[in-house]
Amino acid sequence: MSAIFVRLLSAVAVLLVLLPKPSHSAVLSVDLGSEWAKVAVVNLKPGQSPISIAINEMSKRKSPALVAFQGGDRLIGEEAAGLVARYPDRVYSLVRDLIGKPYNYVKEKLLERMYLPFDIVEDSRGVAGIRIDGGVTVYSAEELTAMVLGYALRLAEFHAKVPIKDTVITVPPYFGQAERKGLLQAAQLAGMNVLSLINEHSGAAIQYGIDKNFSNGSRHVIFYDMGATSTYAALACFSAYNAKEYGKTVSINQFQVKDVRWDPQLGGQDMELRLVEYFADEFNSQLGNGFNVRNSPKAMAKLKKQVKRTKEILSANTMAPISVESLYDDRDFRSTITREKFEELCDDLWKRSLIPVKEVIEHSGLKLDEIHAVELIGGATRVPKLQATLQEFIGRNDLDKHLDADEATVLGAALHAANLSDGIKLNRKLGMLDGSSYGFVFELDGPDLLKDENTRQVLVPRMKKLPSKMFRSIIHNKDFDVSLAYESEELLPPGIFSPVFVQYTVSGLADATEKYASRNLSAPIKANLHFSLSRSGIFSLDRADATVEISEWVEVPKKNLTVVNSTSASPNISVDAVPQNISESVESFQMDGGITNSSNNSANDESTSDLGTEKKLKKRTFRVPLKIIEKAVGPGMLSKEAFVEAKGKLEALDKKDAERKQTAELKNNLEGYIYATKEKLESLEELEKVSSSQERQSFIEKLDEVQDWLYTDGEDASATEFQERLDLLKSIGGPIFFRLNELTARPAASEHVRRYLSELEQIVHGWETNKSWLPKERIDEVVKDAEEVKVWLDQKEAEQKKISSFSTPAFTSEEVYGKVFDLQEKVASINKIPKPKPKVEKPKKNETEGNSDGKDESGSSSEETASQNGQTTENSDRPTHETADSQQPEGHDEL
Repeated sequence: MSAIFVRLLSAVAVLLVLLPKPSHSAVLSVDLGSEWAKVAVVNLKPGQSPISIAINEMSKRKSPALVAFQGGDRLIGEEAAGLVARYPDRVYSLVRDLIGKPYNYVKEKLLERMYLPFDIVEDSRGVAGIRIDGGVTVYSAEELTAMVLGYALRLAEFHAKVPIKDTVITVPPYFGQAERKGLLQAAQLAGMNVLSLINEHSGAAIQYGIDKNFSNGSRHVIFYDMGATSTYAALACFSAYNAKEYGKTVSINQFQVKDVRWDPQLGGQDMELRLVEYFADEFNSQLGNGFNVRNSPKAMAKLKKQVKRTKEILSANTMAPISVESLYDDRDFRSTITREKFEELCDDLWKRSLIPVKEVIEHSGLKLDEIHAVELIGGATRVPKLQATLQEFIGRNDLDKHLDADEATVLGAALHAANLSDGIKLNRKLGMLDGSSYGFVFELDGPDLLKDENTRQVLVPRMKKLPSKMFRSIIHNKDFDVSLAYESEELLPPGIFSPVFVQYTVSGLADATEKYASRNLSAPIKANLHFSLSRSGIFSLDRADATVEISEWVEVPKKNLTVVNSTSASPNISVDAVPQNISESVESFQMDGGITNSSNNSANDESTSDLGTEKKLKKRTFRVPLKIIEKAVGPGMLSKEAFVEAKGKLEALDKKDAERKQTAELKNNLEGYIYATKEKLESLEELEKVSSSQERQSFIEKLDEVQDWLYTDGEDASATEFQERLDLLKSIGGPIFFRLNELTARPAASEHVRRYLSELEQIVHGWETNKSWLPKERIDEVVKDAEEVKVWLDQKEAEQKKISSFSTPAFTSEEVYGKVFDLQEKVASINKIPKPKPKVEKPKKNETEGNSDGKDESGSSSEETASQNGQTTENSDRPTHETADSQQPEGHDEL
């Protein structure tokens, strides 16, 4: 049985090793919008929710996507939002929408239209950069976006309590190549490892389908999203397919994005701007004299802030007030507006809001009654008039609102991040088949390159699945250029006016042609181009190579080949007897592969004779790598040098932010210590027992001195200065409050140890009475230690009575507890000593029986003795194994 037990333990140990260990990995997703940033975390750490929203420092589930610079400090999120009304020119919004946009587009279509007074400059790439504080420091859109993403990453790590790098970031479907590449660079600057960019509608579709069952039939769902600055409608088809898992057939859900249409300049801010214009005109009429409040950035920032609240009130009420204190020149502004008037101001916007839905349905070929649901996402979809307009068009009384309009996208993106991550595996599966929002073509150009259907092709039709790889080859003998462009000039990303977005120079083909021209080419040289459409929707030329095929006559030795086969009836077969096809295949194998058999084809083999050489036509194929140089057309990415410089700038800002937060924390600690200590000195009468009035008065004067410094010279002090003054105050107050604490803690500790010493006497008596097997020396040692503790405590209490309560105590409660804890550990170790098992004497056997069992005088079998001595027992004179086995009791398992 012992053998069985040992084997069972071994099997369990192996299983424990092979069982999957719980993962502590975490991933995050960021829904980066024009106004807000939402962060979700998937964390399988025990004790935490698997997927959750990371809240910010204000305990809010979404954070303003804002960056501000004030007084040399950088502020992000809620801190930046607090400066909007006072310093609108120092708080930068729409940072995501600035990426990949030409300077003129940013200036006219974004900033001026939104009344944003940013100081922008045009950089060498032709895009807009933000100049701060009127100085020389300029930040690119990628750097500003990286600041927001870095802030999101810190929120996620604080929420998950583990470091996180793997990220999925959402993008609107209309983002083109420049925006997507720029956003990836921004994430890299922020220290993120982007697993993928995901279209916003795909994130919402994942959240929609993750907990549903589509095995009974497919369904078409439209996701309608109106955010702050844009609107889109996406059509997705949900279905299910069967797959084998662990030998069982299971149904797995999936969805495919069929189409998506958008309006990149229609969103909730457009509705707010109608209200801003309306109230600005009203305020201008109140002041008169040709005054225009639009010329005051600060006034417009205040008005826009209040208008946002007014619009939210109108979503639930038929009338809403607006009140702005000191809108301009200490003049307050108060007014009201009805929902009817608001809807009238936005009359043309309601018509535009239907266009994406109409286009999606029109191009899908579906009828309205074939649409299972129209799910609303995005904050602006809460406007009642928008919902009523959609209901009227679709012909339904209710729209579908199963998803959280604010969080559906970020939660779905987090599930996608978990699915892509190596460290996290989800039980629920949902297949995703997203498509490219744009179609792409490639075009070739170069000397002697005739333009035809092969030199310009559509490689990526619109809605082609992500990711994909493509391959094209051309017959050419000179270097050439490759251009990648959007398929249609009518469908371009916002701000882009040229369809070509990148050009590549492919070189090395002319050199390869020249190198192999003198050789016998069996086919024209081909240039092979390898393209990819990444999971993030980025289309690129990854590599290129040239294929060269050469036919050459080579000298090969003639041999009298003998085939030897040990299993054949004829031991030797001459080459003449071998069928022709066998002879050719063997020769070809030896020539092309260079493989011979050392035992049968040796040069010294008597059956093989050298008959000279002969010429054979051999075909060789070479692949020559070609060099690719990329050149962006239009808004491009940050260069390597600019990226390194940006990384350094951001790291310096991060370090400064950390120092600022540490300084603020230490300042708060110092201020809190001063107030708390003063309150104690005034309210605790027991302090008079442990400190003199002169000592307390001196301490209060020191507290007042540091407090005065804190609100004068200390306003701009460093973290070190705050820490030094806090340490100084604690060095004075620490001994006083320590004596105050010991005033009650020390007697309580003494009483505890005396009570335990009394209990220990009973414990020792119980040992001596009931546990006679315990070692007497161990018991005596405990008794001796207990007596030493009692003597030590008596001595220390006598010393304490002789000294003043204002002095350092003769002993502390911590010392007392240390003594008793040491004693308790020794007692516990003695209690663990087990009672010995009684000895069982084996029955004595007579000499005959012992011999028949093969036992020696010591009671051990000869087999055991031989085994212990490392000897075999085959030649021993004892009975055989079969005899020994036959004597074993029935039912015994020998393993």
